[in-house]
Amino acid sequence: MSTDVHAHVLLPSLQAEVERRVPDLVREAAALELTRNGAESLAVSGPMVGARIPQLTSVPVRLADMDAQGVDVQWVSASPNHFYPWAPEGLAVWAANEANRLVAEHVAQAPERLIGLGLVPLQHPERIVECLDDAVLGRGLAGVEISSFAGDVELSDERLEPFWARAAELGAVVFLHPFGCSLDERLDRFYLSNTVGQPAENAVALSHLIFAGVLDRHPQLTIVAAHGGGYLPLSIGRSDRAWTVRPEAQRCAHAPSTYLSKIWFDTVVHDPDALRRLIEVAGESRVLLGSDYPFDMGLDDPVDFVRGSGLEAAVVDRILEENAAQLLGRRVRA
Repeated sequence: MSTDVHAHVLLPSLQAEVERRVPDLVREAAALELTRNGAESLAVSGPMVGARIPQLTSVPVRLADMDAQGVDVQWVSASPNHFYPWAPEGLAVWAANEANRLVAEHVAQAPERLIGLGLVPLQHPERIVECLDDAVLGRGLAGVEISSFAGDVELSDERLEPFWARAAELGAVVFLHPFGCSLDERLDRFYLSNTVGQPAENAVALSHLIFAGVLDRHPQLTIVAAHGGGYLPLSIGRSDRAWTVRPEAQRCAHAPSTYLSKIWFDTVVHDPDALRRLIEVAGESRVLLGSDYPFDMGLDDPVDFVRGSGLEAAVVDRILEENAAQLLGRRVRA
């Protein structure tokens, strides 16, 4: 069965409650979004998302779109705006657990076709394991979605070690999907906040994982990178060079390129050449069908994109079906 691992759900009740509880913080977050994205892009994004509310909230609409795309199964993760990386501890933990509950309710409407991913409060490492357990053991979700960073917490942060260990123990999927970019107003025009910001954030986050030795210490981790891992797979040679000549870049046991075969990547790369290069450097067993449904920067026809990329039939089958099934077989069932 063809499986799309990158599709989103919007949780309006969660958003409304956060706005009710901390209106001042929500306004501050909106101001930061304006700085990062620019007024022109926000003026386009608002109506774009608004027009897609049915796809983001209605299971029957979602299933009809999946049928039209030739997608049998979707992994459903919260829209990244639900990360709330600025939320204080109590609110962040509540929001993560509430998101887990709502995502579980959404996918339960079509359990044979939908698989859910929950959230954890990345900015509060001391509370992250309990929220992971809530998602996987409490709600039966396949794993959790995280951003590329949150506040002062990078993915190389030592405070995340218990999270990585627990995720590996559970066989939980950790879906890496950036929210925002630390380059801020440098990307506030031409929609650079997304076109450049997202792949840059993916590359930075994965580099933190690799260079810090996280994948050495936790070899059973299941990391799935959105947007094909961003720029990193296409420029991994520069990372290898740094590892070879710079002592401060040698905190991982092996050359950075060797870790690409330990990470999974989706196909949201928009370019057949980029997809073929991703397969070349990561391996055909590490690439998964993705769409970024239903946003405008996603793939409208994700299955057709893979089928039309000049790949051998066996490789297409692995990307569309087999790799996701094998990956989920690593899970500890709730």
